[in-house]
Amino acid sequence: MERRRPPQIALLKQKSPLSVGAQLAIRFLLLLALLAVIILVHWIERDAFVDNVDGEMSFADVIYFTMISATTTGYGDIVPVTERARLFDALVVTPARIFFILILAGTAYSFVIKRSWDKWIMRRLQRTLEDHIVVAGFGTSGSEAVHELVARGEDPRKIVVIDQNTESLAKAERMGCIIMQADATRDETLEAVRIRQAATMIISAGRDDTSILICLTARHLCPDLPISLAVRAEDNEFPARAAGATTVINPVSFAGLLLAGSAHGAGISDYLADLASATGRVRLHERVIENFEVGKSLAEVAVGLGVRILRDGKPIGFWQDGAKKLEAGDRIIEIIPGHAFPPCPPA
Repeated sequence: MERRRPPQIALLKQKSPLSVGAQLAIRFLLLLALLAVIILVHWIERDAFVDNVDGEMSFADVIYFTMISATTTGYGDIVPVTERARLFDALVVTPARIFFILILAGTAYSFVIKRSWDKWIMRRLQRTLEDHIVVAGFGTSGSEAVHELVARGEDPRKIVVIDQNTESLAKAERMGCIIMQADATRDETLEAVRIRQAATMIISAGRDDTSILICLTARHLCPDLPISLAVRAEDNEFPARAAGATTVINPVSFAGLLLAGSAHGAGISDYLADLASATGRVRLHERVIENFEVGKSLAEVAVGLGVRILRDGKPIGFWQDGAKKLEAGDRIIEIIPGHAFPPCPPA
């Protein structure tokens, strides 16, 4: 009989509304309050202690003994002599000492060690970022794009994912991507991921207005960066291009193309899906022509089936006159068998 797994409990999470200074102040006040209670009890019960130095327990001696016993095991110069005082030190002061250590250690880790470590890691990663892919938004479309990039042989360590959702970033991190929890519409965020050194950028923020704003921010920082942007509404395709997007993709429109194609034959939609996937039997391949290919026709240089030339940003079909003679700088798009250029595994 298969053993049932216990149900997973979904935890609600929310960012603390308190600033770092406020959190530190609360911890400090908590420590002071606990120390004040222990000092008060020790002062009331001062006759239950013996000072082996001068035989008298002053208020300064009480403060000294409290601080020493709350942070260490004491030096033996002041000792409790009654049973009640010893029980108080054993059952109250000793747990308080552990509590102090946990708070101090946790504070040091949270606000000093961890932050310093994270900054060092970030600086080290920034030095290695070059010709990388920046993905703004790791929702449904963004995550599928990253999965497809990895399937095509892209090293996930060269993919930087920006998102504000913790769970989405955790998924991207498990894939091996570099992650950053930040607002991609801000200049400092894109500067931090070295947008000027990036090879390309993919934007799928979930909202068209946010995606277009991210595109505007990236475009003014890097005028020549290739940017692919996903929009949901057809009306937003023009604003996306006006914002500087190199390629605008409407998933809804693409789904409509597949549906319309399937209405005239199931093979059409299957073939289109094959072309779009790295795991299909056929796929689209784009490359810059070599020097020895200049002057030749598209049909002569295509490894597979040449379908289009990109010349100065303008498309030229295989049936047009421009396809009869390639020029330097031309990019060609061809349909090749899926096994012709198999994706290389990430290094």
